[in-house]
Amino acid sequence: MTTAAGPALPDPGADALTPAEARVVRLLQRGLSNRAMAERLVLSPRTIESHLSSALGKSGCRNRLELLLWSLTPAIAPALGDRARDNVS
Repeated sequence: MTTAAGPALPDPGADALTPAEARVVRLLQRGLSNRAMAERLVLSPRTIESHLSSALGKSGCRNRLELLLWSLTPAIAPALGDRARDNVS
């Protein structure tokens, strides 16, 4: 679906993401590179890539920029923060 302003952002909820994926997306919001995310979360860069790839698929986004914009929407941002703090994996 597109609007006059361009393509509409996907609308799946943040609940579709695992807590690990949500944490990675929150770090994406802060502008961290995959390497910096890996260091911060004590994970391998490949694991970060995997979490981002899963988040892209679940959100319906096509790239990091769309994922970032999706994650900042008022309907998603609060729930994403809750998922990122969830200790269940």
